[in-house]
Amino acid sequence: MNITGRITLIVLHAAVILSLGTHSVNAQIAVHGKKVYTMAGAAIVDGVIVIRDGQIAAIGTADTIRIPDGFKVLKANVVTPGLIDAHSTVGLSGIYNVDHDQDQLERSEPIQPELRALDAFNAQESLLDWVRSFGITTVHTGHAPGELISGQTIVVKTSATTVEQAVMHRSRAIAATLSTLAQKTGTNSPGTRGKMISMLREQFIKAREYDLACQASEEDADKDPPSRNLRLEALAGVLSGKTPLMVTAHRAQDISSALRLADEFKFTLWLDGAAESYLLVDQIRAAGVPVIIHPTMARPSGDLENLSFETAAKLVEAGIPVAMQSGYEPYVPKTRVVLFEAAMAAANGLSRKQALATITRDAAAILGVSDRVGTLEVGKDGDVALFDGDPFEYTTHCVATVIEGRVVSDEKR
Repeated sequence: MNITGRITLIVLHAAVILSLGTHSVNAQIAVHGKKVYTMAGAAIVDGVIVIRDGQIAAIGTADTIRIPDGFKVLKANVVTPGLIDAHSTVGLSGIYNVDHDQDQLERSEPIQPELRALDAFNAQESLLDWVRSFGITTVHTGHAPGELISGQTIVVKTSATTVEQAVMHRSRAIAATLSTLAQKTGTNSPGTRGKMISMLREQFIKAREYDLACQASEEDADKDPPSRNLRLEALAGVLSGKTPLMVTAHRAQDISSALRLADEFKFTLWLDGAAESYLLVDQIRAAGVPVIIHPTMARPSGDLENLSFETAAKLVEAGIPVAMQSGYEPYVPKTRVVLFEAAMAAANGLSRKQALATITRDAAAILGVSDRVGTLEVGKDGDVALFDGDPFEYTTHCVATVIEGRVVSDEKR
């Protein structure tokens, strides 16, 4: 083969490797844990997980599961599913807190549902490496709270070269804010809570009319379709039930407004933050709305001044689906770590299993990705977090993180 042919072959080989993303065909690995929390049933003592070609091929006790020859074996005291951060801005907000890595919030207009996190996500952001080292393998991320509607969100894996390789869901929700964060000063709108709801209602009415016009043109060839409008298309997706509206609201009055708006327009609502949700347990439960709860250790000021460490426990006890989030912080390093947030909830009313569920199984269910992640079961993605002790103990370290059968972090954290 001449030199040109060899170069071509090398380039093609590299392209194939890149196209595989985290699904490496050489990802043959076994994880042996003294205790394995599958989150799909009882914990397994002396358990083994066999991961073949990125997926879990077998799981059970060490005396029943044979580890194939040639498989790399990782060992840990405690093994859990890869952890899930149910709401973050990592990948849009960066670790350095400078203009070039801060794409989480566009301030030019109060309503911008057409903005896609997919177009702003940086798969090689160092902040992803940081959270991944603590066992976090899946993140629901996107535009930050701060505008009435700040944009769309995505669900991604925390280890990939490009957003196309990382993404699990390209447009998971539309992020809205009903709090003082979205209020403007002077004569700018919205300046009051009443104006915020009025502006949202007006846009939803326009979106419904736009969607009806689009449907009419499809049914009648003589009718011209309306001019394409990305903003109204995105909101029509909310009204059709295709896309949830994730509303950041902390005060009880703002949570009530979100519930009322969802009932009026019959869209799927996710409550985000919800610091005072413990005051509206009956209403939230009756509406069947999940809560992606504020970071337990968030600063209790402003709209969060009445937050409680026990909120997660009260909501779970009431039967409300709850997931933990890292949230968005305006200072370096722009994110919290959900492992620690769940640990605080476990110290304030949640059992350890319930706390772990808020960052694994229950988070996956709320985000609609439980077919792939959230529990350790045959056929699911080989995403695993390994610890040298109880994950919620302060002295415990995450000793390795595995995503789809690849060891993506082995630094003791």
